Amino acid sequence: MIGRRRATLACSVLGAAVVALDGTVLTMALPTLQRDLGADFGQVQWTSTGYLVAVASLLVFAGRLGDTYGHRRLFVVGTLGFAATSAAIALAPGIGWVIALRVLQGVAGALLQPATLGMLRAAFPPDRLAMPIAVRMSAIGLAAAAGPLVGGALVTTWGWRSVFVLTAVPALAVAVLAAVTATPRTTEDAAAPDDPPHPRSVASGVPSLDLPGALLLAATLAGLVHVLVAVPESGLSPTTTLVLAAAVTAGAVLARHERRAARPLLPPALLRSRPVLAGLATLLASSAALFGALFVATYLLQDVRGLDPLTCGLWVLPLAVLMVLGAPAAAVLQRRFGPRRTTVAGAALLALGVLLLSRLGETVGALPTGVCFALLGAGFGTVMTTATAVVVHRAPVADAGVAGGLQQTAMNVGPALGVAAATLLMTVAAPAGLVPATGATFLALAAVAALGAGAALGLPGREPAATSPEVPAPVS
Repeated sequence: MIGRRRATLACSVLGAAVVALDGTVLTMALPTLQRDLGADFGQVQWTSTGYLVAVASLLVFAGRLGDTYGHRRLFVVGTLGFAATSAAIALAPGIGWVIALRVLQGVAGALLQPATLGMLRAAFPPDRLAMPIAVRMSAIGLAAAAGPLVGGALVTTWGWRSVFVLTAVPALAVAVLAAVTATPRTTEDAAAPDDPPHPRSVASGVPSLDLPGALLLAATLAGLVHVLVAVPESGLSPTTTLVLAAAVTAGAVLARHERRAARPLLPPALLRSRPVLAGLATLLASSAALFGALFVATYLLQDVRGLDPLTCGLWVLPLAVLMVLGAPAAAVLQRRFGPRRTTVAGAALLALGVLLLSRLGETVGALPTGVCFALLGAGFGTVMTTATAVVVHRAPVADAGVAGGLQQTAMNVGPALGVAAATLLMTVAAPAGLVPATGATFLALAAVAALGAGAALGLPGREPAATSPEVPAPVS
């Protein structure tokens, strides 16, 4: 049992790290990719936008597929797909192929990401779930920090195609590990006869999926993410307005459909859970504040302070370091003080860090900048660890994949929302000068982080540890 739990944790951690690494190494490859393939800026932008739209629109449905057919199976399919598309991109002859393959890579990423949380939920008892999630969070932070350095070295030495080979090899290895590892199940999971993990049609005995709901949710999220990405680039153009209207319409139809569906994609009990909604709202607000602040800080440090990209990255490094170190500490604090107080404290640190960034000016030094980013890393690492643990813990095992999909959706939509809001605020405040504009934008983003702290008040307080015997699971 212990060995299988460790193998499950390794699969979850490595799978999440591969996705995080892919996103950060790619940023270093885009300029070279554009030159080698003769692409324009808009085409290069779609290598990221196409991936993000595919991921965000399919995460919840992918989570439901994991609930229905097994998270390990979906994880294996997703990691194999991720490895295959990465290798194919490395061989792509033109930018059109790269864009299309990145969309397919987004589909694979959507399959594997909720499964990384679903496997943990099935393998670990609720009272021991926080630390595995913290380890997963630390791995994501480490991969995100190493990505630009590794990507820069690979692109300089072997070209842009090498960064996709980098993600293909470990993804394939993780898929093989997951394929030969049986996910253990706790007593809680096995003792739920009235809550089967495979919802089936009574008439046919075939697993039932809310396909209309999945299509409507995908249309809603794809439209929303497209608008959030497009507005900073071209403003609210007629095309963007049309996409926004379509997304709102699809969302309204989705809400009506889910109320009437016999087996809805979004379980009503999950959506009525105060801790789950509070956790999702906290993640959404905190990720928006963090990534919006990072976006603005990049301009402040490079265009105002005059730093080159490498030096800028080194000044920001405390963010990743504190995320890696803070996540396990957050798991310990959560056990002692409860999710509510731990998450509120983390969101407060995040808000304080963004607020202090608003005080930086043209002569800012490395030390005050590092302190600000250390606060951001410690705060966000704490929020993500504790809020994610609550969302996954509070979901029934049969809905663990949907809960993981909702968590991942919040973590994809939040950054897009934060960057869009920061771009809009910077544009509005631009006549006053770049430094005043960045200061005003940081203040607004600090308020967003404070909203996350307010949402965290809806999380549960400290609970007594649950103790229950465990039984070994059959090997699948």
